[in-house]
Amino acid sequence: MKKSLLIVNLGTPDSPSYFSVFKYLREFLSDEKVLNINPVLRFILVNFIICPFRSFSSSKIYKKVWDKDHGSPLLHNTKLLADKLDKQLADVDVQYAMRYQSPSIEHTLNDMLSRNPDEIVILPLFPHYAAATTGSVFKEVTSCLSKKWVVPKVTFINQFYDNDKFIEAWLEKASQFDMNSYDKIIFSYHGVPNSHVDNVYPDSLCEDNDCEEKITDENKFCYKATVYETTKILARKLNLNSDQYIVTFQSRLTNKWLSPFTDDVLKALPQDNKKNVLVFSPAFTADCLETIIEIGDEYKELFYESGGTNLDYVPSLNFSDKWVDAIVDITNMNEGDSNKNV
Repeated sequence: MKKSLLIVNLGTPDSPSYFSVFKYLREFLSDEKVLNINPVLRFILVNFIICPFRSFSSSKIYKKVWDKDHGSPLLHNTKLLADKLDKQLADVDVQYAMRYQSPSIEHTLNDMLSRNPDEIVILPLFPHYAAATTGSVFKEVTSCLSKKWVVPKVTFINQFYDNDKFIEAWLEKASQFDMNSYDKIIFSYHGVPNSHVDNVYPDSLCEDNDCEEKITDENKFCYKATVYETTKILARKLNLNSDQYIVTFQSRLTNKWLSPFTDDVLKALPQDNKKNVLVFSPAFTADCLETIIEIGDEYKELFYESGGTNLDYVPSLNFSDKWVDAIVDITNMNEGDSNKNV
């Protein structure tokens, strides 16, 4: 059987220029899965308010991390991951794509389909299902495939937050740090609007479903529930007790997003004599602006200004050997893991 594997990351501008960043942000924020508001209001907000102003600041940030040979860290890390997978999976056509900008999902799928595979396995590189990430990838994949006369078997993997090898890959990264030497360990996840997690529940709200405590049949696709579960698994494997760590959320656009907010927590910790902290970001499998700049630069500066003395960051999985092994395991889809497919 001829198999193909498509790994998908969020996206990046084609260059750090103002116009490239504007183009990227416009495509990203125009997606109704990302900004689920009235379409007319979204068009006005994105094209005339957010993008014209935010593109200036974002362009400056991209220039800080841009490599003249490799482009953005997200693109470079994803490409190297695909290269490693391609070498390890000799009989599988391995490709990578970005949900927004280049290489596009449509272009990459067309290239894969030209080789007439029996099955395409699609893995969005987001451990926890969210409509704005994995859901948006699913929407784009189905839109592209719906235009074809012939479609092979398609396996779409929608989350892998508790996969044993995924956890092992993070534990390897954590082994570089002495957990007991820190006053507090922060597990910082990308935030989503409260409305997004509430939409998971037809007859209730996220806050009514014990999402911080356990995974149930009702909340198994709730982003908040799954990030708390990943944290609990990692904390248990790292021998952390509950007062050693905290779950937080970063990159919010408004205060109506999941909380507590990472920046607010970091500002408050020194007042509680917690001045030496370690930050994980298990929702990000590749280092990007949110990890390198937001945590490693902006949040670190904020923490120091508030009285903190040291902030260390656990690097993302990027293209580590254990992350490659995890993807091989995840994409095999062992029997009994039906809840990881849609």
